Amino acid sequence: MQNHPKFRAWRTRVAAAALMLTVALGALARPAEAQGLSFIRDTEIEDLLSDYAQPIFRAAGLGTGRIAMRIIRHEAFNAFVLDGRNVFIHTGALQVSETPNQVIGVIAHEAGHIANAHLSDLRSKIAADPTRGFLSQFLFVGVMLSQIRGNELVADQAGLRYLNATKQSGRGMIETFERFAQEESFSLQRTPQSLFARTHPFAADRVTQLRSRAQASPFWDTRDPPALQLRHDMMRAKISGYLDRPQIVFNRYPQSDQSLPARYGRAIGTFFGSGVERAIPLVDALIKDQPNNPYFHELKADFLMRSGRAREAVPLLRRSAQLAGANAPLITVRLAQAMVTAEDPNLDETINLARKSLIQDPNPQAYRILANAYYKQNKLPEADLATAEALFLEGDLKQAQIFAKRAQPRLKNGSPNWIRAGDIVNFKISG
Repeated sequence: MQNHPKFRAWRTRVAAAALMLTVALGALARPAEAQGLSFIRDTEIEDLLSDYAQPIFRAAGLGTGRIAMRIIRHEAFNAFVLDGRNVFIHTGALQVSETPNQVIGVIAHEAGHIANAHLSDLRSKIAADPTRGFLSQFLFVGVMLSQIRGNELVADQAGLRYLNATKQSGRGMIETFERFAQEESFSLQRTPQSLFARTHPFAADRVTQLRSRAQASPFWDTRDPPALQLRHDMMRAKISGYLDRPQIVFNRYPQSDQSLPARYGRAIGTFFGSGVERAIPLVDALIKDQPNNPYFHELKADFLMRSGRAREAVPLLRRSAQLAGANAPLITVRLAQAMVTAEDPNLDETINLARKSLIQDPNPQAYRILANAYYKQNKLPEADLATAEALFLEGDLKQAQIFAKRAQPRLKNGSPNWIRAGDIVNFKISG
């Protein structure tokens, strides 16, 4: 379904609205300074969020594999939905949340919006306004889906039902709304007529309405499993290491803290603060403690890639991909990227890796790797089509159509590639 042109068109609009779509393949993004918002891709974090979300989605009757968790780089504590296939969550929400249950509570609320069809009004507005303005407003201001206060309360109550159905506590949802109440009070002191205040019920009122129901659940005192809490703490450390200034990382995770998450965060902060030679021993120590952790091998490879040492990164990424298993397309793409950067002569393997990743996760970087390899093999029509696919996913429809037009006459008439080139050439954004 994600290969369908209509889905790609939606993603094109979201990319345009956010002004910049950053796809970081492999280790977590540390995007360059840019205007607008950026999406972050990371296998470790996406897998964790999927593990949080899938039981909730099943309880909500939304199936499995239908809805994806999307991570936006933004410091605000926020999550929202724009359609029935994606839940967007800010890095700020992930960093501030102290427990898995707090994030799961947020996901349960957003699932309530999807399950109760609170999306039709927003979809009609998107269709009516293909400009950047409308979506940008929602993304930048941090407004959640519904403009109708009643929808928020319905989503809250639905979220509690899903938590009960999965034998999880509503404590995290209450704690989240308490945080919203504190921020809301501060925000209203500065901007009494804020957009949030006009579109949402007051967080304090929501806490009052939900607390008694949440506390009545037999699962109110249920705690997150220690292994899940550790993964949560590792996620927070990773986000901090990649997105915060090194000194902030070191203040948050001082040397006196020898926990695994603290060491993880410090290793990343050390790389960005002092360089690869100081950071590699810290990662090696992590690998020694957990040799079968795919993300530690990936982390070391990322440091080497960023330091111009792609050839050394290739075996590490091979090991990371092996340990991560079949559901790690981003690591597979990162391996292909390292091979291209290192000028590995095995172009067929590079092509196979990129194509394999695209089966699970269409992304522009994989298409650009394909284009690079096809050009080197003198398969120019295939290279032009791969470039068109990358541009299409990045939201540059005009340039995508230029490359598709160039590719189609040289592709076999009626072949899948010929048909796909035609789809891009003839594609139009409705509305």
